[in-house]
Amino acid sequence: MILLENKWDDYLTQTFITGIGETLLMVLITLGIGGLLGMVLGVTLYGTRQGGLLANRPVYSVLSSIVNVIRPIPFIIFLVLCKPLTMAVMNGHYIGTIPATFPMVIVCTVATSRIVEQSLIATDPGIVEAARAMGASRLHILFRILVPEALAPLILGYTFLFVGVLDLSAVAGAVSAGGLGQFALSDGYRRFNDWVVWAACLVMIILVQSMQWLGNVLAKWVLRKR
Repeated sequence: MILLENKWDDYLTQTFITGIGETLLMVLITLGIGGLLGMVLGVTLYGTRQGGLLANRPVYSVLSSIVNVIRPIPFIIFLVLCKPLTMAVMNGHYIGTIPATFPMVIVCTVATSRIVEQSLIATDPGIVEAARAMGASRLHILFRILVPEALAPLILGYTFLFVGVLDLSAVAGAVSAGGLGQFALSDGYRRFNDWVVWAACLVMIILVQSMQWLGNVLAKWVLRKR
C-alpha cells in the first residue's frame, strides 16, 4: 500500500505549484508588514532603553515585556492562542493562507524588533556623540544615522528572519493554512508519500540558500560603500 502511494501525478504537481505560491505569499506579506513594524518597534526599544536617546523606562519596560512574553511561545501554540484575535481581524476567518499571516506578522514583528535593537546597540557610540555635538535631532540620529550605520548587520538579520518566517509558514500548514507545509503534511506524511516531503524540503532549501546568498552579497556591498 505504501509503495502504491509513493508516486507523483498531475494532482500533486498542481498542488505543489499552488503550495509554493501560497508559501511565498505568506512569507512576503509577513516580512513586508512584520519587518516594517519590527523596525519601528526595534528603534523604539533602542531609543527608550536606559541611556538611550529617548530614554523612557515605563515605555521600554512595557514594550520589552510584550516582546519577551510573545517570543518564547511555540508558534503552533501561538496560532491557537491568537485564534479569537485572528477571527476578529480577519472578519471571522481563521483557516487559510491570508488569515495565517496575521499571527505570523505578530511573531515576525517581535522577532524583528530584537534583531533591530541588538544591531543598533552594536553600533559605535562615538557616532551618536558626534551627531549630537553637531546638533542633530534625536529622531534624525536614530533613523538617518544609526539605522544606515547598522545596515549591513540589519540585512544579515533580516536574512536570518526570512528563514524563521519560512519555518512559520510551514508550521501554519498544520492548521490548513496552505503552502508547502500543508502540502508536505497532507499529501506527503499522511499519505506515506516520501516524494512529496522531499520535494517540499528541496524547495525550502533552495529558497533559504538563495536568500542567504542575496543577503551576504548585499551586506558586503553595503560594507564596501562605507
